[in-house]
Amino acid sequence: MSARPDRPRFARALVALVLSVACKAVEPASNAPSPDAPDAPDAPALANAPTSAGRRSGEPSWPEPDDAVLEQIASTLNFSLGTPAGIWVAPDGGEVWFRRSSPRSFVADLYAFDVATGRERQLVTAEQLLSGAAEQLSVEEKARRERQRVVTRGITSFSADDAGLRVLVPLSGRLFVLERQGGAPRELKAPGPFVDARLSPDGRLVALVSRGDLYVLDAAGKKPARRLTRRTSSNIEHGVAEFVAQEEMDRSSGYWWSPDSGSIAYQKSDVSRVESLHIADATHPEQAAVSFRYPRAGTPNADVTLGVIGVTGGRTTWIDWDRKTYPYLANVTWQENAPLTLVVQNREQTEELVLAANAKSGATRKLVVERDDTWLNLDGDLPHWTRDGKGFLWSSESSGSWELSLRDAEGALVRTLVPAAMGYQRFAGFDGERGAAWVLASPDPRRSHVYRVPLDGSPPEPVTKGDGEFSVRSNDRTGVSVIVGREASGQRHARVRRADGSIAGELASFAEKPAALPQPELASVTIGGREHYAAVLRPRTFERGRRYPVIVSVYGGPHATVVKLDPHAYLLDQWYADGGFIVVRADGRGTPGRGREWERAIHQRPASVALDDQVAILRALAAERPELDLERVGITGWSYGGYMSTMAVLLRPDVFRAAAAGAPVTDWRDYDTHYTERYMGLPSAADAAYDEGSALTHAPKLSRPLLVIHGTTDDNVYFTHSLKLSQALFRAGKHFEILPLAGFTHLVPDPVVKKALSRRVLDFFRENL
Repeated sequence: MSARPDRPRFARALVALVLSVACKAVEPASNAPSPDAPDAPDAPALANAPTSAGRRSGEPSWPEPDDAVLEQIASTLNFSLGTPAGIWVAPDGGEVWFRRSSPRSFVADLYAFDVATGRERQLVTAEQLLSGAAEQLSVEEKARRERQRVVTRGITSFSADDAGLRVLVPLSGRLFVLERQGGAPRELKAPGPFVDARLSPDGRLVALVSRGDLYVLDAAGKKPARRLTRRTSSNIEHGVAEFVAQEEMDRSSGYWWSPDSGSIAYQKSDVSRVESLHIADATHPEQAAVSFRYPRAGTPNADVTLGVIGVTGGRTTWIDWDRKTYPYLANVTWQENAPLTLVVQNREQTEELVLAANAKSGATRKLVVERDDTWLNLDGDLPHWTRDGKGFLWSSESSGSWELSLRDAEGALVRTLVPAAMGYQRFAGFDGERGAAWVLASPDPRRSHVYRVPLDGSPPEPVTKGDGEFSVRSNDRTGVSVIVGREASGQRHARVRRADGSIAGELASFAEKPAALPQPELASVTIGGREHYAAVLRPRTFERGRRYPVIVSVYGGPHATVVKLDPHAYLLDQWYADGGFIVVRADGRGTPGRGREWERAIHQRPASVALDDQVAILRALAAERPELDLERVGITGWSYGGYMSTMAVLLRPDVFRAAAAGAPVTDWRDYDTHYTERYMGLPSAADAAYDEGSALTHAPKLSRPLLVIHGTTDDNVYFTHSLKLSQALFRAGKHFEILPLAGFTHLVPDPVVKKALSRRVLDFFRENL
């Protein structure tokens, strides 16, 4: 999520805030409850254990959670470091390449698994490629990784040609080529700083973007780089996906190779009308602010066009569509035996077209038209053409739930492959040896299973079974695949399957294992005829007959669910629970995987509907679990969860007695266009909804303790959100706390800060519940 700072005053306000927070310029709410706030009952003694920092003499003690557990969670990035990532199946089915770090290292290296022998080998390390030099990242690369939520370093990406013979590895602003048949890596001389370097399908060339222009390089390193575009001003960028495409459309690239490697389709963005937002690191006032083009709701977007140019340069052919009606370029695909294909949307995201383009003339023709009175969700993996180009896969919610269909080359429906009852989640590739599609599906959003779906209309074949979330990595040309599983038992694995379904082996994980996994109680409650999923975590020292304060761990918005089967998802929640709480998670309306009406219930009501569901679920759980003390309920979350936490204490102080809100959106007018306008509509047409959904509107209602946490250099949900909330609360005479995380963005991967932050949130709830 994101927002923007007020330009002239931002730096001064930030410096003042950082200076004042050390001496708590605003009195913490825990020391001065509002006179009209209902009194919470005395907290019972929870255990005979060391007291938490800040406890006053004579107050009951709290059980002390194991700090060694917190240390392990933070230092292993929730036990994800050391697991295989970036899995790539070679087109010949002979090898699987992947990235992996050591258990507590953020630096990943490159490995290969031999399908025939089941053995793996290390291909190359980041240290070897850099000869021990420190890794350097440009501002552009840092921003790109922030959009992709990449917090690791070292080898974070690689690309291969269609034959799988040559692999390109970008690292620290340099480019290295590896040949699969062997030999030492060779470095290419690339213009810099660059982003998004990728091999051509035939492996002869490399394309990349440097300073807003598109270049091609000889992959053999024998010829100098060729510049294909020339920007006429700093407001023009070629080959770069604009901010909302990267952040909200799941489209990270701004150029696409032709299947024959002779041309490149590329995006041209004119950002002259897009606001420039400036982020300054107040802890380094000697450094200049960094500027970003960020379109807030209701403001102009980048003006995006699509062109095709030959790899030798020359004239660009511009693709023609009604850009005034459909300004969003949501997706582009260019596959073998198929036309250049694009998905475009109107500004309101209520209508979208699938267009086939003639790359030589620029003319387009409609293949599919989708409409929805509220909004259309994107499926960024589609359309995807069959190998023969006679049809393509397309997904739609027009029936009320997601379905996957096969369409002919003109866009006409051939057949439905995955009906609504199966719970289509994502297209995951083709099984070229069986004429089938790999699909992830489940009618229960807590689960995800892999299916092989024949294109001839035969019944889908389940590939995975059991409780958990499974996904697949494959290559369209072979039946070899890697099944990645996160099971309810806590087992995590990446198993390599041969085309006949037999297991060739497992990609080894170096990840540490927690001493003990959480054991959440998974529950479902029915409210108004709707079944809601929830999870309840109790302290490991739980005593029956005792009542415990409650922490609601919330997200509550689109795109994400928080109730999972994998116990690893609850490691930090369990640590909080062990500190003397019961932690509750619940998924209400607005979350994905439950059908069109369920998700669209939050339209223009981003907080109220979801909050109603959270309260109703909490009360239903407590009705059967008397250990939940509903007179002492706190709530915490990050990003949309931070927004929900803030709104909870503003709108429902009768239920939520304290909130710790991380990186909250506080005014939707300050968040980006494509996300905000999808759920809220255009500000000019929904002014009242924007006011009602803003925490600034309701700031004078605060009567409960509130801790606001925010990275000062966040370029997604800008720090201005928390500053504006702080100002509104201060002017209203309200007590609150604010914790700026100096120099941090929307992500907080640093283990030291992660530990300190978790401890601070725990102490906040201990002080106030």
